[in-house]
Amino acid sequence: MSYIVSFFLLGLVLAFVGVACNPSPYFGALGLVVAAGLGCCVLAGHGGSFLSLILFLIYLGGMLVVFAYSAALAAEPYPETWGSWPVMVWGVIYLVGVLLSSCLFWGKWYVFSWVVVDEFGEFSVLRADTGGVGALYSAGGGMLVVAAFVLLLALFVVLELTRGLSRGALRAV
Repeated sequence: MSYIVSFFLLGLVLAFVGVACNPSPYFGALGLVVAAGLGCCVLAGHGGSFLSLILFLIYLGGMLVVFAYSAALAAEPYPETWGSWPVMVWGVIYLVGVLLSSCLFWGKWYVFSWVVVDEFGEFSVLRADTGGVGALYSAGGGMLVVAAFVLLLALFVVLELTRGLSRGALRAV
């Protein structure tokens, strides 16, 4: 199981590098969806299956909105791909940076410290991830209302910025 989780973590790092080398927004949004999927696979590998499913659905909805707005704002006739020369150079630079930073922390983390969420499942009544969701809705209801308002405000800001040719900050450039 640790080999599968290690494979997912390696794919997650490669997906983050694919997003960070800043290709066209089309490929950046695809990299974000792949990174979200692999991150949820890592969560499911550690025992948080319900949490990973919910996060994946939220990420897919958010990435759909991000992809639609980024595709509308940056409609390029010849987009940069991951195979183009400048993007590959930045990808190699980022991978070297990841390898150097992992060499700094190599002796400080171990595979044996990876613990599954339900390791002591026979002593608990609820699973840890579903119990956390219940606590979020009971004790964190006010924060959920604030987060929903902030998301609605962000939607109106994006709609105002991309309104059209007559008004809007980004269309004047």
